[in-house]
Amino acid sequence: MDLVPALEEPLKKALGPATAKVMAEHLGLHTVGDLLHHYPRRYAERGELTRVADLPLDEHVTVVAQVASARILKFNGGTGQRLEVTITDGSGQLQLVFFGRGIHKPHKDLLPGTRAMFAGKASVFNRKMQLAHPAYELLRPDALDAGEADEAIGSWAGALIPIYPATAKLESWKIAKAVDMVLPSAQEALDPLPDSLREGRGLVPLPEALLKVHRPHTKADIADARARLKWDEAFVLQVALARRRFADAQLPAVARVPRPDGLLTAFDAKLPFTLTDGQQKVSKEIFDGLATEHPMHRLLQGEVGSGKTMVALRAMLAVVDAGGQAAMLAPTEVLAQQHHRSITEMMGELAEGGMLGGAEHSTKVVLLTGSMGVAARRQALLDLVTGDAGIVIGTHALIEDKVQFHDLGLVVVDEQHRFGVEQRDALRGKGKQPPHLLVMTATPIPRTVAMTVFGDLETSVLDQLPAGRSPIATHIVPAADKPHFLARAWERVREEVENGHQAYVVCPRIGDEEEQGKGGKGGKKESVEDAAEKRPPLAVLDVAEELAHGALRGLKVEVLHGRMQPDDKDAVMRRFAAGETDVLVATTVIEVGVNVPNATAMVIMDADRFGVSQLHQLRGRVGRGSAAGLCLLVSEMPEASPARARLGAVAATLDGFELSRIDLEQRREGDVLGQAQSGVRSSLRMLAVIEDEEIIAEARQEATAVVAADPALERLPGLRTALDALLDEEREQYLDKG
Repeated sequence: MDLVPALEEPLKKALGPATAKVMAEHLGLHTVGDLLHHYPRRYAERGELTRVADLPLDEHVTVVAQVASARILKFNGGTGQRLEVTITDGSGQLQLVFFGRGIHKPHKDLLPGTRAMFAGKASVFNRKMQLAHPAYELLRPDALDAGEADEAIGSWAGALIPIYPATAKLESWKIAKAVDMVLPSAQEALDPLPDSLREGRGLVPLPEALLKVHRPHTKADIADARARLKWDEAFVLQVALARRRFADAQLPAVARVPRPDGLLTAFDAKLPFTLTDGQQKVSKEIFDGLATEHPMHRLLQGEVGSGKTMVALRAMLAVVDAGGQAAMLAPTEVLAQQHHRSITEMMGELAEGGMLGGAEHSTKVVLLTGSMGVAARRQALLDLVTGDAGIVIGTHALIEDKVQFHDLGLVVVDEQHRFGVEQRDALRGKGKQPPHLLVMTATPIPRTVAMTVFGDLETSVLDQLPAGRSPIATHIVPAADKPHFLARAWERVREEVENGHQAYVVCPRIGDEEEQGKGGKGGKKESVEDAAEKRPPLAVLDVAEELAHGALRGLKVEVLHGRMQPDDKDAVMRRFAAGETDVLVATTVIEVGVNVPNATAMVIMDADRFGVSQLHQLRGRVGRGSAAGLCLLVSEMPEASPARARLGAVAATLDGFELSRIDLEQRREGDVLGQAQSGVRSSLRMLAVIEDEEIIAEARQEATAVVAADPALERLPGLRTALDALLDEEREQYLDKG
């Protein structure tokens, strides 16, 4: 193992224990290398203010500006005093306030015309943006003759001032000073890129890139550094994934080839419709994977309602035909019960193995969840260990130690983003040899993200909807600007019910919480005005009550949310599926997997509190039958707000892949990657998954070639070091599983 002494050195030694402690606690930086990879968030040109209009509320900001005026004001009958300083950069003004004894030094320092850097938390007072008691660092390269030769001045003399991601305890310029102290070590950084790759793409060496990213003289320096550091991130991550794919390909697995006239053939014969071309193509990819002697790892992604469950079921039947068992893992009990119901219905007598009336090629399909009774559970476990049950559907209860399989051949995971890699691997450990793996996701993921997050999986995409799915019309209901639109929305719901259909009403929270509900994703502050009059997001219990006594009086309204007992939830869902309930007021528990073809309308309250992909998921619950679907997005956000623009995007297209790109561009990838895998989030500092698609695709090719030629990376010590840094303990485990 090739250690890089200079970059491995603990910050405690380089910077002293006090600074090192703050860096470790607040920024997660422990070594010189960590600090060198803590890149500036942006660069200020001398005298530039982050435009005041763009200052994010409640975040730590650093601004570079000139003092316009300063005055001391008395209050409390003259006993208290405060210093108010107005700073400007020409594009806007910002107010600074200092109180009490803390005003003397700034009053002396911050004279009109003085330039400085200011850091603090932006807040709103009297409808004006302000920084209260900001820390500041004067910029006076010309004042050296006055004997004020502050060391800082030299380091700020460059034209581009790096602004670092900072915290209250550690302002940007303190980080900059720390970087100055360790920057000489950058010369010893081992380069993770093979020379041929670096030279072939005209990228600068790593030491030079680190120097240029922290202390650029020109904008071209920044561009060179960013181009190089993005490649590092993409390449090192893709090498980690390529090594995992390579290792998987070396593992043995049982090839599962269905017998020609078994369960699958019988099932296909009784299907009342033909599979779409997409389903046929994807099924072939999966069957080819199941027939190989190393574990298939495939991601099946498709639009809401594109028939993924059908494809997965056929794969499970193929494995049962080949003498193995298949397990389907669902994120919640409601979903597991639903999958169990719909699969046994689709299979009919083929799911009645060992029972009277079962077909000759039939098997048992068992359900296993945490809330099952003891007797039912004991029977299910017995059916699994003897092999009587070819198919089991369950929640993470399937992963418990007690659960044993006769011969587990395939694991299907529904909705990966709610399922940790650890769980997926615990289940895979239950096969005699590693079982094949099929991961299904209904949130369409742009190709690059799939390559970055699920880089260890091959991808199959189902992009056409089955015949008979109806179009869904989506409209925004601006409740604040046009209240009569909301009244009309409830009339539309009534009309759907009068025509024999049903409706969903979705709210961001349940109600009666102790703490204030936190909205769905995307509930960011929009503006000063909204911040002033924030109200908690609408709640299921309140809205249901209001509708039942008001706009929807006389209709049968029920509620569904995550804090109900599993049996109650299931009962509500059954009544809704059976058509006994007209309107279901629910939280996002209905986001995945609920299938009620008779439900044609959905009203989403406070739609701006949900992420774009989430809205698309929710909308996919209507229009599942022959009648057209209607989705109404209710929002009080003003027309010009970013939140309304997001809703407009959802209303404008039914293409989930397009929406997931929009979603990602707005939320940045930390969310998406973090949500999908703990193992990727913190490794992307420079790389933007959507903007840098080409780099990721090229890095994947290069990485695959490098790993094929040198799986242990013996000839590339710098790359091994970079991998070790990326794969700290937690991520090492994450990538090693499988």
